[in-house]
Amino acid sequence: MFTGIVAAVGTVRDVEPARAGRRLGIDAGRFGLKDVAVGDSIAVNGVCLTVVARKGRSFEADVSRETLACTTGFARGSRVNLEKALRLADRLGGHLVSGHVDGVGSVTQVRPAGKSRVIVLRAPGDLAKYIARKGSVAVNGVSLTVNDVKGAEFAVNLIPHTLAASNLGALRARDRVNLEVDIMARYIERLGKR
Repeated sequence: MFTGIVAAVGTVRDVEPARAGRRLGIDAGRFGLKDVAVGDSIAVNGVCLTVVARKGRSFEADVSRETLACTTGFARGSRVNLEKALRLADRLGGHLVSGHVDGVGSVTQVRPAGKSRVIVLRAPGDLAKYIARKGSVAVNGVSLTVNDVKGAEFAVNLIPHTLAASNLGALRARDRVNLEVDIMARYIERLGKR
């Protein structure tokens, strides 16, 4: 589990074929790796990946074909949001994020709002029902509050800190992003079907 509070932005250094998909080499930048061991989980652009190798300021993780089919942002040179897995003693500053991306959305509009920025995104049709005004959503692994919803489109406000501390500040219209809806919305739907 994660909180959706990005610790640092890294860069995908290498993308190599692997038996089950691709192996990513990630330059972690300012992301502290001293307490990271092989087998630990790190959210990379919102995707929970297992560290399979570590050296200096970089780590490697395997991405399955299934994950590659329902995510975006793993091309060589891509800037990726990084977060270590939540420990039970940690503060929960964002919302509970599983790192299991539900689908890929697209940016339809970016507009200034003072020093902040409003981003309007379109969710895949089957995910739109889980996104609610004032609810939570993770975009590239960043915990955000939904400001407005109209059909499959929803708007979020990015404060200056989020713009500077994540890769969301570089988003432009037509960019694709990883979306994870609030885990409680999925459970509520499942319970309602009984």
